[in-house]
Amino acid sequence: MGKAAMTARMALFAAALAAALCGCRRTDVRDFEIKVPALTHENSSKVVKALMGFDGVRDVAKLQKNTIVIDESARTIKVKYDSMKVAKKNLEMAIASAGFEANGVTPESVGAKPAAAAKPAEAK
Repeated sequence: MGKAAMTARMALFAAALAAALCGCRRTDVRDFEIKVPALTHENSSKVVKALMGFDGVRDVAKLQKNTIVIDESARTIKVKYDSMKVAKKNLEMAIASAGFEANGVTPESVGAKPAAAAKPAEAK
């Protein structure tokens, strides 16, 4: 093989390697709404703690505001997460492991005990 052909092959290899390395996505931030029927003001911190246990949520929280938005009246949580690090099902299962149903994933289905129901506010 001649010197020119070898140089051309090396240049082609270098270009392909650079394209492969530059073209790979390192993050993929997505939004996900999770329905948590038992969500209340009193227990929302447990749910947030469960979600923040994932690098895919924690890393996004370092870069963006409002990574986790809680709507107590709708009983939903909107979370921004990096799908390259964590899957939607993992988020649902983490909430279920904390004792709360999440998009139909029950605590019992992940071997957890349901969290105690919030006590209704007493009338004065």
